[in-house]
Amino acid sequence: QVQLVESGGGLVQPGGSLRLSCAASGTIFSSYAMGWYRQAPGNQRELVAAVSSSGSTNYADSVKGRFTISRDNAKNTVYLQMNSLKPEDTAVYYCNRISYSADPSSWGQGTQVTVSS
Repeated sequence: QVQLVESGGGLVQPGGSLRLSCAASGTIFSSYAMGWYRQAPGNQRELVAAVSSSGSTNYADSVKGRFTISRDNAKNTVYLQMNSLKPEDTAVYYCNRISYSADPSSWGQGTQVTVSS
């Protein structure tokens, strides 16, 4: 059973920064492309950043230049550094293996990020 535990969310003012972490267990973490997703109230879950097993990264246009995804395979952890945060970044943030994102049972609890003054 794969377990994904997100942490690091919170309340931050516009322009601030947060670093999210996602610890994975129960899988060969290094073999999978990983993604950070977010879901705002009333919206569908969207992929905002992805990192391949080799470390290549991709970003949604809305976060490009502000967010940085990285992974530490020795710690089975993927990170999302979020800078220059905007109110529209407010959402619950989740991590998941890209190839398992269609499986409803594969998702963790997520971590809430609120950007507000």
